[in-house]
Amino acid sequence: MIPNETTLRDRLERGLAELGLDVTPERRERLLALVGLLHKWNRAYNLTAVRDPEEMVARHLLDSAAVLPFVKGPSLLDVGAGPGLPGLVLAILAPELEVTLLDSNGKKVRFQRQAVMELGLERVTPVQARVEAFEAPAEGFDQVISRAFASLEDFIALSQRLPGEGGQWLAMKGPAVEDELAGLPEGVAAVACHSLRVPFSAGDRRLVILERAR
Repeated sequence: MIPNETTLRDRLERGLAELGLDVTPERRERLLALVGLLHKWNRAYNLTAVRDPEEMVARHLLDSAAVLPFVKGPSLLDVGAGPGLPGLVLAILAPELEVTLLDSNGKKVRFQRQAVMELGLERVTPVQARVEAFEAPAEGFDQVISRAFASLEDFIALSQRLPGEGGQWLAMKGPAVEDELAGLPEGVAAVACHSLRVPFSAGDRRLVILERAR
């Protein structure tokens, strides 16, 4: 059981409303169940530096949910997913997505698998591998997302072969991303940079959307 579950539910519902997301009761309960699992596993396996479930709602659930309007899929690869963020949150909110969670850390991927099983996420596939060794499907992915995985330059360089034809990279970053844009590899261009207001969180968040230059 999550500590202060009523408080967490209120915080989640207020945050989703601030983001303008209309989320069904069943999906809200799955999001809270994800926090409960993360809180439980974190005490033994140190999956995230965020210890307080209330902070997890803001810094993990709502931060991940903030990019939902820009996720179109239908196939999404979450690179450096850690315990499954943002991929698990996006899969709960948009169950039509085909989500692959990619991370090299065994304990974090074990958590992903447990969460997928307990939350009944039938279209989510956890994979333990380094991004440079990952064998993507021949058609690639429609979108490749990362949340503070690496510098923008390294993210693109390591995953350059993974988006399919007309695919996109979605990089969740802080305000310093402006300095990273100058280091993009040749042939890749930023097509949008969105400022995200994450409820109950201080600081600016940005979502940079990139595509292969045409």
